[in-house]
Amino acid sequence: MRTSALADFEPSLVAAHDEAYTHILGALRLGRYVAGERLIAETIASEIGTSRMPVREALRRLAAEGLVTMRANRGVTVNAPDVKEMREVFEMRAVLEGLAVRLAVPNLKAADIRHLEQLLEAMEPRSELQADWTTAHRHFHEALCAKSDCPRLLRQISALHSVVEPHMRMWASMEDRQVGTREHHEKLLDAIRAGNANACEEAMRQHVLDTVPDLMRHMPSVHGP
Repeated sequence: MRTSALADFEPSLVAAHDEAYTHILGALRLGRYVAGERLIAETIASEIGTSRMPVREALRRLAAEGLVTMRANRGVTVNAPDVKEMREVFEMRAVLEGLAVRLAVPNLKAADIRHLEQLLEAMEPRSELQADWTTAHRHFHEALCAKSDCPRLLRQISALHSVVEPHMRMWASMEDRQVGTREHHEKLLDAIRAGNANACEEAMRQHVLDTVPDLMRHMPSVHGP
């Protein structure tokens, strides 16, 4: 009995599926594919120089992760989370990233903290290190959470980031956004330097949740009735 459509693939086809998945996921996170847009397997396959089969498998995987929707006779479209879904994702992120940070604190060395400080500097608007604020922000969160050494937890967090990142990019471009993310990260770093795992967990949870009201205010595409 087959457990997966990939069970019959040769290794090269599995690699092609992974390549297609990475390509489409990156385009979604960067906002290249926008909410409601139809994704054509043939077009994507041509872009990356592969056949349609691995692209279709990649799209099925992304549909299972909630990033796209596949409908019979209607093709594949990019999902547009409504306000309820967006709140759910941020609430899940708050809990999971808070847990990851609490688990990470005992594993952090002085060099890790210096690296986090450098990543925080890269979020500054005038930074020459990273002009892309959203990517720099993700790198900070990924570097910190990675120290939890919990691969399953990290996969869940990454999947949640993929859902919200296109909207975060739009929000980050707004000059009047009100959330003081620098202050939030500084507070988190202070707790990390003090080695206070519980304070780090609370700081991370609050940071993630505090983003929600202002993000929703700038994102008409995710507003519900």
